[in-house]
Amino acid sequence: MDQNKLIKIIAHRDVERQRRQEMTNLYASLRSHLPLEFLKGKRSASDHLEQAMNYIQHLENNINDLEKKRKKLKILAHYSTREDKETIHKYNLEEYVTVNPCQDGVEILIKKKFGEEGLPLSKVVEELMKRKLNVVTCVSTKVDETSLHKIQVEVTDVSCMDVSTLQGKLAEMMLSLS
Repeated sequence: MDQNKLIKIIAHRDVERQRRQEMTNLYASLRSHLPLEFLKGKRSASDHLEQAMNYIQHLENNINDLEKKRKKLKILAHYSTREDKETIHKYNLEEYVTVNPCQDGVEILIKKKFGEEGLPLSKVVEELMKRKLNVVTCVSTKVDETSLHKIQVEVTDVSCMDVSTLQGKLAEMMLSLS
């Protein structure tokens, strides 16, 4: 055999041996990061890769759930009464309503994730008309993936209006539509 050919064969064999060793170390590292329940009954490297993908999906779902809980806790922290907390807790926090007194009446803020079904503004206006409230302004905008609606309602005597009841009613309407 030619000396150059022999050197190429030996070099190729060494490179291939080193590659296999590195892959073995990488698979071992991957296995060490996966919980046992994801590896149970799985022996091949391809099964381990598939389970790693499943584990990543599992972690992403957990992260999403924790983000929702965090958002929920942040919102609940802003409400003082038990009734307010129960009302807010009832409905999906991706979409919520707040009602606050303002200078000449009441301000209603509606926030919902863009593109999802939700409480139509027409239903809100209809509810306000039933209560004989006059809508002064209605502004809608989109920020990132969220739609924000701000409705200002004129009220002659804010002290006579029960803001928490209106907020509860709008929250109920959201529940019935979702």
